Amino acid sequence: MGAINNSTVTEFVLLGLSNSWEVQMFLFIVFSLFYVATVIGNSLIVITVIADSHLHSPMYFLLTNLSIIDMSLASFATPKMIIDYLTGHRAISFDGCITQIFFLHLFTGTEIILLMAMSFDRYLAICKPLRYASIMSPRVCLALVVTSWVVGIMHSMSQVIFALTLPFCGPNEVDSFFCDLPVVFQLACINTYVLGLFMISTSGIIAFSCFLLLFNSYVIVLITIKHHSSGGSSKALSTCTAHFIVVFMFFGPCIFIYMWPLSNFLVDKTLSVFYTIFTPILNPVIYTLRNQDVKTAIRRLKNRLLNPNKATPLHYF
Repeated sequence: MGAINNSTVTEFVLLGLSNSWEVQMFLFIVFSLFYVATVIGNSLIVITVIADSHLHSPMYFLLTNLSIIDMSLASFATPKMIIDYLTGHRAISFDGCITQIFFLHLFTGTEIILLMAMSFDRYLAICKPLRYASIMSPRVCLALVVTSWVVGIMHSMSQVIFALTLPFCGPNEVDSFFCDLPVVFQLACINTYVLGLFMISTSGIIAFSCFLLLFNSYVIVLITIKHHSSGGSSKALSTCTAHFIVVFMFFGPCIFIYMWPLSNFLVDKTLSVFYTIFTPILNPVIYTLRNQDVKTAIRRLKNRLLNPNKATPLHYF
């Protein structure tokens, strides 16, 4: 930690996605719409699942937590970027940069473990249906969520501690719209080759390994579904397909960025948009628009709000 005192940089300048004023205004409108839609859509899922007793099941409990993480992931950097487009002020303090790194890795690390928990839930529901209720108890669901946050905190702390040990004494322009280690560590006044290996080992390989585990689990689930032809199997296939789309869209950019930390900045910036802005909105779009249970629950919630006297007591699970 002594290297902290050797840093002379007190703030960084976020170069963003473009220097063109026209492009910035276009991105301001697009990202503002996406951010508002993300917050509203994920909030609707959280409220609907909490308010409707028909959705008090392990799958929707995990989905609610995924919505909370997605809203958090969309909020750690996007609002600042939107405001920066209006004010033209792109500077961020050293502490603010470290804070962004912390929250980025907290939410992405937590979401990785939560996506694995959701995969485990779907595996049990489809491949072990008779044991599903006994295994996926409320206590187990809560333990899975707590574990995901604990792992996320541990991972983010390791990244922050690593960032704090880096000496910054010269360039301070971050070629992105938020602070992350693959771009920040290249500004350090030391050889970045070893740092690149650290990035690959602590983030890239872990993300790739988790993706392989998730991919294998969904392959097993899809093979199991293939041997059934009932309506329930069709619904399970739709659910698993939706899950895998989210997994692929989330892990793809992360794996590329952290497996090749010295890759092209333009590609990295483009991919960063996917898992910080576009992926968080996939949750409400895929799980709500494709899920009949959720759409029915939203209609019930709407009717309940219009007719409050008909409200019924709720029971979890």
